Amino acid sequence: MTARNVPHLFPPEVLASLRASVDVDPALVAEDFSDPRVRAALARAEILVTGWGCPRLDAAALDAAPGLRAVLHAAGSVKEFTTPEVWQRGIAVSSAAAANALPVAEYTLAMILLTGKDALVSRDRLRARRPFPYGGIIPGLGNHGRRVGVIGASRIGRRLIELLRPYDLAVSLTDPYVDAAEAARLGVPLLPLDDLLRTSDVVTLHAPLTPRTRGLIGARELALMPTGSVLVNTARGALLDHDALIEELRTGRLTAVLDVTDPEPLPVDSPLLDLPGAFVTPHLAGSQGNELARLGRTVAEEAARLLAGEELRYAVDHTGLDRAA
Repeated sequence: MTARNVPHLFPPEVLASLRASVDVDPALVAEDFSDPRVRAALARAEILVTGWGCPRLDAAALDAAPGLRAVLHAAGSVKEFTTPEVWQRGIAVSSAAAANALPVAEYTLAMILLTGKDALVSRDRLRARRPFPYGGIIPGLGNHGRRVGVIGASRIGRRLIELLRPYDLAVSLTDPYVDAAEAARLGVPLLPLDDLLRTSDVVTLHAPLTPRTRGLIGARELALMPTGSVLVNTARGALLDHDALIEELRTGRLTAVLDVTDPEPLPVDSPLLDLPGAFVTPHLAGSQGNELARLGRTVAEEAARLLAGEELRYAVDHTGLDRAA
């Protein structure tokens, strides 16, 4: 992984938990598998603890680690560094994606509730208009009975559905890989995408980026959304046609909360940074600061399971990677 991430993922108490199961040297961080010190460590390695910045585990890297049994990933997606050789050699792979889903779902919940009170846009109005009229009833505000459409039953989408349950919100789901029975188990109605867009006050994206989902929400789909509705994207920027969104935002018909964009970061002259209906944050919904230790703790727990001969709780099924984040 990238060396600077190690102390954040494995602060002293988490590192101690990991060391209770395995012999690990946190000072030896592999950013390049051709490094002689790294190759010497690979020759003895049974487990790789990986994270953001992991080099690709190609045949040459795996040949240097003949005793490798498992890869425990202290981050989300493993698609960027795993190769077919990993799966062909029967190496177990675990990911902390479930732990990384928690703060994203929490961020999304916060934005749904805040946009229901028009808090983000009203803050800017207050700054622009001084004095700003206080008090009185504002029609159209509030979260009671607000309709939330979730696109994608990913880990984040499922966690968000759980977090939304205590609130007086009407939640629906669209996902081509979920059937009515599974949606019922999640406690939400399953709708076709167009119906969800037409009937939601908030649409929140939690689908993976694949060839099928690139540009999933374009001008046609945005036009289906009711006037006054909100689009939230914490998934991948390329799910959304930004030019089409900018045109909608310029009319004032919709608002958007974007934690991810395409490209990332946005050009300095992007209208999304200035339009009053756009609230853009710099890809911070995922694990940050003290939340990173949760990822390291997940790896430490997986290492303990592995050494105890138990099944990995967060094992990656490579057959579904083509439709995963």
